[in-house]
Amino acid sequence: MIITSLDNERIKKYRKLHEKKYRDRLNLFLVEGWHLVLEAYQAGIIEEVILTENVNCELAVPKVYVTDEIIKKITEVDTPVPILALCHKMTNSYQEMGKRILMLDGIQDPGNLGTILRSAKAFHVDTVVLGTKTVDLYNAKVLRATQGMMFHLRVLEADLIKLIPELKQKQIPIYGTRVEGGEDVRNLELTAKSQYALVVGNEGNGVSEEVLSLCDHYLYIQMDKAVESLNVAVATSILLYELDRREN
Repeated sequence: MIITSLDNERIKKYRKLHEKKYRDRLNLFLVEGWHLVLEAYQAGIIEEVILTENVNCELAVPKVYVTDEIIKKITEVDTPVPILALCHKMTNSYQEMGKRILMLDGIQDPGNLGTILRSAKAFHVDTVVLGTKTVDLYNAKVLRATQGMMFHLRVLEADLIKLIPELKQKQIPIYGTRVEGGEDVRNLELTAKSQYALVVGNEGNGVSEEVLSLCDHYLYIQMDKAVESLNVAVATSILLYELDRREN
């Protein structure tokens, strides 16, 4: 059977998932396009696949067939894709955060968050923590920007003000990002890279003063003085690369 009506309850639920409050309430989200559907399938989080009747999908999951017009109403991309998946949110434990932690204090741009998550995976971060004012992990633009890497990372949400003291009790050094009083990240000793929690901040304001006050050390990127600042995703990628590098 093919669903043809926008008044169908299933379709209404899919469309509600465009809003964060419904994603949170239902503990569900949508991914769009073959690449993300396959990544979600490998992660074992798909509840059902939504596709048009002319699409051949051999994934061993329930399938819901809809018309091209319905797909256009469900998708959030300009050029509709023929396949989506309804997924349940990932669950991760605070007890297994590892030794290399990235904390995001108020990142607002979905593209930036997606790029940061890809870099976190590339440079062997164990856990990414989204602070309370950070853009939603399951925002459609974030999902597309991660290119599926979010399914291969441990991602948590937490109040950084409460979490940082807990990390300190575990003897994990907290690195903030600030030029004043900071150390060039390239000069860090190898021992300082083996275990850390790095905090990066909001696109416009950086790391909040309250969070900075809890940091043990400050890092910065040495660059041409004509450049006032870098995009936060670019800066984070550089910092993570240097923290992952084993040659001084």
